Amino acid sequence: MPNLIDELEKDFLKSTVPDFSVGDTVRVHVKVREGERERLQVFEGTVIRRRGGGVNENFTVRRVTGEVGVERTFLVHSPIVSDIDLMRKGKVRRSKLYYLRDRVGRAARVKEQRS
Repeated sequence: MPNLIDELEKDFLKSTVPDFSVGDTVRVHVKVREGERERLQVFEGTVIRRRGGGVNENFTVRRVTGEVGVERTFLVHSPIVSDIDLMRKGKVRRSKLYYLRDRVGRAARVKEQRS
C-alpha cells in the first residue's frame, strides 16, 4: 500500500527544488491572486524549519521587516510556490532555529558557510 501512494505522489513532485536546509537564506517566489490577475510576490528570509517528506514537505521562512518578525510556511512542491532561490548558505548546528524569534538585530544573524 505505501508503494502505491509513493507512485501516485511521484507525479506531483517538483524536480527543480534547490538543495537548501535550515539556516539558509532563500528567496521564495509566490503566486498571488488578486481578483482575476495573478502576480509573483517575493518573500526572502532565513529558513528556520524544514519538515515532512514527499508531497507534504514544508519549510518556514522568517524575516524581520520594520522591527516586526514575519514567518511564512510554504509547501515545497506546491503549485503556489513558483521558484525557490538559494541566496546564501548558513552555518548552524541546530535542526530548528526557533531561538531566532527571541533575538533582535545582529544577534539574529546566521553566519555564512564558507565553501
